[in-house]
Amino acid sequence: MTQPDNDLFSYPVKVSNISASAVTVRISADAADLKRLERQWGVSQVLNFEAEVVLSRWKRDGVRLTGHISSSVVQPCVVTLEPVTQQIEEDFESIFLPENSRLASRMLDNNGEMFLDPEGPDLPETFTGDTIDFGAVVAEFAALAIDSYPRKPGLEFGDRIESDPSQDKKPSPFSVLQSLKREDSKG
Repeated sequence: MTQPDNDLFSYPVKVSNISASAVTVRISADAADLKRLERQWGVSQVLNFEAEVVLSRWKRDGVRLTGHISSSVVQPCVVTLEPVTQQIEEDFESIFLPENSRLASRMLDNNGEMFLDPEGPDLPETFTGDTIDFGAVVAEFAALAIDSYPRKPGLEFGDRIESDPSQDKKPSPFSVLQSLKREDSKG
């Protein structure tokens, strides 16, 4: 793995330091880390970020990360632009294998296509060298849980056409073209 970018949330761990017995690590972001996460996630403010990560070996060369992430983020409401706070509580699991591991090779069918089971477990990630940045992993899982379109609680969209029950159907997008055609034929 490459050296971590100083502007990203990072917590690198040497794979050789991970024993056969599971170890629990707790991360609590300090003020500088919270600012890094704000920039990384593109949110107005990260109020807190904590993760409990259980590190363990997986098969022979792999590493399994499981745990729980807690964070509070503030973003502008997509309608009113008022600040909206979202509490994130996310469980995660991720498996990492060295890039040269036989287990990391993707299974292909007779046509050379990879089969992925959408309901099955995620495929293992690969890593290079002897370091995995599990800070980046937990930050990514938390980022995926952030609401892309935050709305202030209780906000209704009453002025949309779709919200009006008296409308039997939506206006056709071609109705504007029809009116232009009428005007053109008059001239």
